[in-house]
Amino acid sequence: MSAARAALVAVSVLGTVSEPPPVRAQPPEAQEVRFESGPRTLRGFIYKPEGSEPFPVVLWNHGSEPRPGWLPAVAPVFTASGYVFFVPHRRGQGRSPGDYIMDLLRREREQRGPEAWSRQLVTLQEEHLRDQLAALAFVRALPYVDANRIAVAGCSFGGIQTILAAEQGHGTRAAVAFAAAAQTWKQSFALRDRLRTAVRQARVPVMFVQAENDYDLEPSRALANELEKQGKPFKLLLLPPFGTSAQEGHELCVRGAHLWSAEVLAFLRSSMGP
Repeated sequence: MSAARAALVAVSVLGTVSEPPPVRAQPPEAQEVRFESGPRTLRGFIYKPEGSEPFPVVLWNHGSEPRPGWLPAVAPVFTASGYVFFVPHRRGQGRSPGDYIMDLLRREREQRGPEAWSRQLVTLQEEHLRDQLAALAFVRALPYVDANRIAVAGCSFGGIQTILAAEQGHGTRAAVAFAAAAQTWKQSFALRDRLRTAVRQARVPVMFVQAENDYDLEPSRALANELEKQGKPFKLLLLPPFGTSAQEGHELCVRGAHLWSAEVLAFLRSSMGP
């Protein structure tokens, strides 16, 4: 396997990192947009950078939170580097209609047990993938977007969505998965199998990012290992503990952008060009 085709970069430092101050740059005002996904009209938020069009894009997949908002703390990382930053809300979350995924999963576990829950988790992630692909089609068609330079990223459940999108391709050029399946990997045999299949068939370079004190590092390590065995391009970035709890470590993606931004932007440049 040549270094040009695959690269494993693991950064792991013991002890809690001394954090630099957060980035203070303010993003441009977010524009709320609507897009169609099957019979549903979903909503999302777009930040447009300053500069010359057309712009590359980072589509950000939110996690399992019921009200994901529009990520003003993360947007400046990308808009300051000339990227359109798009946060679509998948069905049942944020500003989009539908049944909330965590309610559906809770009901499945209570009524049918953990094995049914494991399978339902994958089924619902596939349904949410359809929303993500609809969002990709929407943003690709915008007149100020460079349709040949689109990346997907996301955190937690959004990290799962990012890996599923990497398998699909759909014109994307890179994928950055933060804390993908960190809270569900051990619980769901079906999800483990599905994500391993996805990375074996990945069509774009994939970057995995986690803090050492996140709930579980095994999904990032295992999926990076699958890509290495396949000779596919990837990067694994394990950062020092963020905060003092597993939950705080899990929130590195949205609260610690100043710690991962340089590495992620370099990965995007290497995958999509300057």
